[in-house]
Amino acid sequence: MDNNNQNFEQPTQAPQTTRRAPKGGLMRVAVVAAVAALVGGGVGGGVAYWYASNNTSSANLGVVNTTAKSGTTQVSNVSVNQSSASQTAFAKVEKAVVSVINLQKAQQTSSGLDAFGGLFGYGSDSSDGTDANSGASQSTDGSDSSSDSSSDSGSLEEYSEGSGVIYQKKDGKAYIVTNNHVVADSDALEVLLSDGTKLTAKLVGTDSETDLAVLSINADKVTTVASFGDSSKIAAGQTVLAIGSPLGSQYATSVTQGIISATSRTVDVTDEDTGTTTGQATVIQTDAAINSGNSGGPLINLSGQVIGINSMKLSSSSSDSSTATIEGMGFAIPSDEVVSIINQLVANGKVVRPALGVTVRDLSSVSSEQQSSILKIPSSVTGGVVVAGFTNTSIAKKAGIKQYDVITGIGDTKVTSIAELHTALYKYSIGDTVKITFYHQSEKKTVSLKLSQTTEQLTDSSSASSSNQ
Repeated sequence: MDNNNQNFEQPTQAPQTTRRAPKGGLMRVAVVAAVAALVGGGVGGGVAYWYASNNTSSANLGVVNTTAKSGTTQVSNVSVNQSSASQTAFAKVEKAVVSVINLQKAQQTSSGLDAFGGLFGYGSDSSDGTDANSGASQSTDGSDSSSDSSSDSGSLEEYSEGSGVIYQKKDGKAYIVTNNHVVADSDALEVLLSDGTKLTAKLVGTDSETDLAVLSINADKVTTVASFGDSSKIAAGQTVLAIGSPLGSQYATSVTQGIISATSRTVDVTDEDTGTTTGQATVIQTDAAINSGNSGGPLINLSGQVIGINSMKLSSSSSDSSTATIEGMGFAIPSDEVVSIINQLVANGKVVRPALGVTVRDLSSVSSEQQSSILKIPSSVTGGVVVAGFTNTSIAKKAGIKQYDVITGIGDTKVTSIAELHTALYKYSIGDTVKITFYHQSEKKTVSLKLSQTTEQLTDSSSASSSNQ
């Protein structure tokens, strides 16, 4: 749509001087005008008609004369031979894009009716694994805590679908990158290739922090693999294509076109179970259409290289009239980060990140009175994270940080929230030495410590309601 304003103005007429006509002049003027119009119209119109009839071809007017009878219209034998950069780029990646199918065990009640029995008043499984009627929940070993509660029937049903892209073939296996939320809680996984072939997939590894996962399939039927481009070289305004299976595999390998709206956009990462913000992600923003089912699919440049993995979009609820309409705001995980994560997942099945061994809460959640009476920090400190407790092997505690200290910086990065603490800390690797800036009551301090503890090594903390770091 052209957004340029079109200004239409009436032509300015030259000022006219009015003269008084002598008596009887108006009648003479009218007669002369009528004769001139008749003569001029007859001569001028006749000349114009003769010229148009003899010199204007139907081709110039875009009109085709035909003597055929009505009802015999045919399609013109004209085709457009067009090959665009978008078509070429899509062709390079098309056969590497797959649909990822999340299969989960069907739930069955003691009466033998499946979860759809809820439609007929028998209740169904709630989102937390608790039966809507009985209140019984599933135990950690997969068995039911009550004999009349829901249980796994053993049969697998399609729970959800997403997208993915094949990026490597090695030793008879093909590796696929997708989103962690596409494969979450799956009991089995299937992959639908672009030619319709359905294969069983194996989960290689997942990382909930970046929302990435890697699958592997038998490589015999795989003919194309995608390559990664350098996401640090992209620029706003560049054309990109989003490929995937919007709304499911019935629309597999759909392609939409847009531009890069922003190369680096920071968005909050929210824990699906608790709803709390656990970190921040730096993503590519695009206006290419991204719908449910596109998650895990590639965002490519016009060279056919993957520069991002589509992960999320902003949308507004149609039922909430107070919410502003949101269109064309999709986000993709940059390829540079994707490559770093998937290499670790293939090598180790997981991503190892450093930890401080502390439990923390946002300073903003502590009242002003408690900040003054308990934390005893200066009123000028308005952001940070409060150390609420320590894990048993905390390296932060060994370095001299104490309970109720307020961390305000990691390295050269200012920290005002748990999300920012996560983001800053995870930029470092195990074995790095990092400077921690914090307030101990009214005194601002710094301490350097070696990151020797991992998130997997965290043990029970002294505060169950806080976040482990």
